[in-house]
Amino acid sequence: MKASPTASARLAGASACPAGLRLAAGAPASKRACGKAMLFVLPVLGMLTACGPVPLKTAESICFDRARLAAAPRGEVKIGVSNGKPAGGVSVGVTSDYILGRDPSAVYDQCVLQKSGQMPSLPLYSRPDWTG
Repeated sequence: MKASPTASARLAGASACPAGLRLAAGAPASKRACGKAMLFVLPVLGMLTACGPVPLKTAESICFDRARLAAAPRGEVKIGVSNGKPAGGVSVGVTSDYILGRDPSAVYDQCVLQKSGQMPSLPLYSRPDWTG
């Protein structure tokens, strides 16, 4: 029984890289270069699989916060004492959805659809926790 060309190449000590992988200069990839390429490719593939749809309830929770920020900017003022000296800070959150005047319900619907692949189970303005 004759061995296939790829099997005989592996027996001869050829690289375990995918067929056709070549370095920039066009030379066949070495085992070392292949290993470096795989170290880059595998985490990227892992990140792409993490981009899949999330459960509907999770998407609704994430997107509810985004809709709140589309309705109005949020701010926070901190006042206190640290080591006997007055301390404080101010933060303001403004989203592009608010600046562009987008409807919070449209932001919510689009966000839930994008994250879960489904429409929200309840429209934003029908949610009991919506106060906007």
